[in-house]
Amino acid sequence: MSETTTAKRTRARTPNNRTTTGFRISDELWEVLEPLLPVRVNTHRFGGGRPRVADRRCADAIFYVLRTGCQWEALNQTDLCAKSTAHDRFQEWVEAGVFLKLWQAGLERFDELKGLDWNWMSMDGAMTKAPLGGEKYGPEPHRSGQERRQAEPVDRGTWRTNWPGRRRRQPA
Repeated sequence: MSETTTAKRTRARTPNNRTTTGFRISDELWEVLEPLLPVRVNTHRFGGGRPRVADRRCADAIFYVLRTGCQWEALNQTDLCAKSTAHDRFQEWVEAGVFLKLWQAGLERFDELKGLDWNWMSMDGAMTKAPLGGEKYGPEPHRSGQERRQAEPVDRGTWRTNWPGRRRRQPA
């Protein structure tokens, strides 16, 4: 029998999740974001309740979803915070206008660093039909022709009897 020896690790394993570590917000961004957050008032009737997840952890989770485009459900597989907590906080912050204020602060900062020439700014958009959108009122390929033209039940009157000003006759 031969003995195989394994080399000892020279460094300890990192406890961080590699996937989410790269998506944590920077300290500089947090310094801008933190003053914009609404002040939380404890609404528990006895002043207690479950401890609130830190805003920084929720911000990490929210920006993770926004940067990757993943679903909120995917947060449960990370070590950031629960999907319901992050989504609730996201809705709270949207309602408070946090992201609009953050965008405005970013514009002001860019204007200080590089300068914005508002004379050259424009907004553009177009609303056109999708190139492969198909006909507006064409037949639906997943339905048969008979399915669309079903007979109306006998006990119902015609659709005109429900017009305003016309009364439906009561059965004798």
